Amino acid sequence: MSRFYLSPNAWTENPFLDGDEAKHLAQVLRVQPGATITVFDGLGNFAEARVLSVSKQRIDLMLELAESKPTPLPEIILAQAIPKGKNMDWIVQKAVELGVSKIQPLVTRNTIASPGDEKAEKWRRTALEACKQCAQFTIPIIADPISFDSWIKSPDASELNLIASLEENPQNFRETLTAHPEIESITLLIGPEGDFTPQETAAAQAAGFIPVTLGDLVLRVETATLFCLSAVRFQYTC
Repeated sequence: MSRFYLSPNAWTENPFLDGDEAKHLAQVLRVQPGATITVFDGLGNFAEARVLSVSKQRIDLMLELAESKPTPLPEIILAQAIPKGKNMDWIVQKAVELGVSKIQPLVTRNTIASPGDEKAEKWRRTALEACKQCAQFTIPIIADPISFDSWIKSPDASELNLIASLEENPQNFRETLTAHPEIESITLLIGPEGDFTPQETAAAQAAGFIPVTLGDLVLRVETATLFCLSAVRFQYTC
């Protein structure tokens, strides 16, 4: 069944889809009155909805069988150094599939990419589309890019804060997760091509982040991110 985003303020007695959602339903899928679709508000709520009327600009609905799906624990905040090329789009997509609650794009000293103001909005659209495709009903917060130096002064702190590190003497990732069996939130800090500088790693440690190793292999940025997110989900849900 097709899934469509119905903003939280549209969950009223007379709900309707407009904009791109209505256009896709009317002109691409050619939905007819009486059809049933699934709508979600991005906050974990979803419902079956019966189509009442169709136009190019508006699809009137009747909501039925509303339910909610809580965000899986622990909630994951991904503080991600922005990689080059289109890799950030891929990271956003996979992070949504793995149920992150927030993505904070970071510009570090070794960051090659130079994101403009439009990038965050593009990543938000990517997150929405990923939610539709993989039946996630909570859209993660995609924050505007910020410099690492600014962010680390007041980071998104959780019960457990980890930084993937190539520095000497990091802790074992699996053992660190095992030592924290019942946490409700975790922040993962992932660096750019070339890793964080020693100064950035020191600043992260001073802010309470634990350096962890991902093993002997040196991973690409997007691979390291997927590795960390998958390991956390496996540790706490499987």
